[in-house]
Amino acid sequence: MRIAGLGLTELLIILLVVLLIFGASRLPGVGSALGKGIRSFKTSVTGEDDKPGGEPTASEEPRP
Repeated sequence: MRIAGLGLTELLIILLVVLLIFGASRLPGVGSALGKGIRSFKTSVTGEDDKPGGEPTASEEPRP
């Protein structure tokens, strides 16, 4: 199994180092913050809004 050119051994070493740096108690918070950051970046790049049924944007409003 190779992910981005890294094998299973390399991924386990990276996970161990991250665990040693942040500790087991802070790891879920770090993952959550990373996920929110990636989601925010994706939303800003694509220009999509995650809120279904929200108010229409300028491009969706009918023109007079």
